[in-house]
Amino acid sequence: MARNGKRSKEGQYAPLPYAMLKSKAWRSLSGAAIKVWLELHTRYNGGNNGKLHLSMNEAAQILSLGKATVQRAFVELQAKGFIALEAEGNWYSRRAHDWRLTVKPMQRPKGKEVPTHDWRNWRGKTKHGSKADPSGSAVVPFQNQRRDNGST
Repeated sequence: MARNGKRSKEGQYAPLPYAMLKSKAWRSLSGAAIKVWLELHTRYNGGNNGKLHLSMNEAAQILSLGKATVQRAFVELQAKGFIALEAEGNWYSRRAHDWRLTVKPMQRPKGKEVPTHDWRNWRGKTKHGSKADPSGSAVVPFQNQRRDNGST
């Protein structure tokens, strides 16, 4: 570290809170979603949360992902509470959506708002399945059943 307290050669960095990294929500993210979140985070400068721009096309190109994969990553990040859509973009105006990282504060005219940490509310699927997901309730017999008609 330089004498003035600034990092000389290392540049900016992205602090990742352990509480977030060890959460069920983070650990359930796909690799593509993590890449998109990290790219959005690199666009945060301390005062622009809620105005982070990353189009699907740009994300696909710079992250070497397919457009459909990027779209699923954005949906996943929203569903699990890591990002929030602040304003929709416009295709004809060539303007990307405005995104907000839920782990960062928002700048408002009256001052900073605290981060919402929406990811803390994500519960995911239960261990034994849920009523919304019938796939967890199907049971396959461990062993073939014997027939009573004498055949084996």
